[in-house]
Amino acid sequence: MSSLFPVLTDPSAARRPALRFGERALTYSGLAAAAGAVAARISGRGRVAVWATNSLETAVGVVAALVAGVPVVPLNPKSGEKELAHILSDSAPSLVLAAAADELPSAVRELERVDVDVYGVGDVPPSDDLPDTDPALVIYTSGTTGPPKGAVLPRRAVAATLDALADAWQWSGEDVLVHGLPLFHVHGLVLGVLGPLRRGGSVRHLGRFSTEGVARELNDGATMLFGVPTMYHRIAETLPGDPELAKALANARLLVSGSAALPVHDHERIAAATGRRVIERYGMTETLMNTSIRADGEPRPGTVGVPLPGVELRLAEEDGSLITAYDGEHVGEIQVRGPNLFTEYLNRPDATADAFTADGWFRTGDMAVRDDDGYVRIVGRKATDLIKSGGYKIGAGEIENALLEHPGVSEAAVTGEPDDDLGERIVAWIVPADPQSPPAAAELADHVARRLAPHKRPRVVHYLDALPRNDMGKILKRALPHG
Repeated sequence: MSSLFPVLTDPSAARRPALRFGERALTYSGLAAAAGAVAARISGRGRVAVWATNSLETAVGVVAALVAGVPVVPLNPKSGEKELAHILSDSAPSLVLAAAADELPSAVRELERVDVDVYGVGDVPPSDDLPDTDPALVIYTSGTTGPPKGAVLPRRAVAATLDALADAWQWSGEDVLVHGLPLFHVHGLVLGVLGPLRRGGSVRHLGRFSTEGVARELNDGATMLFGVPTMYHRIAETLPGDPELAKALANARLLVSGSAALPVHDHERIAAATGRRVIERYGMTETLMNTSIRADGEPRPGTVGVPLPGVELRLAEEDGSLITAYDGEHVGEIQVRGPNLFTEYLNRPDATADAFTADGWFRTGDMAVRDDDGYVRIVGRKATDLIKSGGYKIGAGEIENALLEHPGVSEAAVTGEPDDDLGERIVAWIVPADPQSPPAAAELADHVARRLAPHKRPRVVHYLDALPRNDMGKILKRALPHG
């Protein structure tokens, strides 16, 4: 049993900055008072929903629920009515926390509403006596293969992940984190808000991501930046003409990318302009964080580092047998176990049972190779990114990286489609840098064959104006026109 935020009851931290969203900010004493006031109103109420806008109210509401021992269901404000109705029916929250100015959709308006007063005053209830196995959050998966499932994350998982990242990133109370990530998911909420608060540091949320905001905050004392690949791509595109941004990134202690793979091409452009390497980590809703490049380790572009402290990781073949030779070539499914894992899918014992092996390892559905020194390189999702062509198992990710190195390619996605001869043929979806003069399919195929191997070249190329992406910047391959 332990407190998630011991700093809230630490008198020596009272005046330290905790949260800043735009012009509004709270010190730790202000956060403790505001969270205490909300916690008193919701204590003992079962699960509560939070209308998770990028606001001070969301951060205060989530902290209030966690110190009161009430599980939080973050709601994505961009969710459609059908998805919201499913989540509310499935999680059955007793009320919704929101900012007073928020207009809630009809599905949410049926709930009792508690407005969060970020300048309220109350006592912080002690949380040291809350069991680590108690649920902290119920976060819904993206639902690409059916209705979203609610992953129940215990307090233990939140604490274990944040403490493991503190070890890997040398993350301390002196760090000031800047980001513009949404607060309804693991990256922006757990890592980007709860992470700094557990360390006793501070977070400055940009509200909406901009390269100007990143430069301003990093040049004004922020030490860490969290982002997704689309954000770092915008940074890479902006750097050549923005010396202030280059200076800001060069001064940062840590640049972290997650939620999807950062193309190697963007890694190299940022490193060349700033002298700083972006590091990647790997996690998912059900497991929080599994691996990361360490702050004191080798920043190896294209990899997600090594398992975090306390996390066990192995690769398995399709038949369930384990890969024992880690040579950077054998592709297998990542399986993990450790204190970072969720406990169940809410109301879905069947799905929960299917997600674990008989000996208790979680099947991630992510395919990877592992080097002999432990570094993991993800090649894609088992369902959408593993292509079996001509007797080879090929990961879409490495082909996408190769395509992005072509100067005529702005964005790239790779899928497989049935082929009578090969089993599956490799298909590339390209957003050309110059729509009036896209690179020829044969030119792209030769480009990939030279960098990787002839059997990894795309056999079909489609040209698009843009790739479909979700809120976290992940490419939605199931939404491709002919995928």
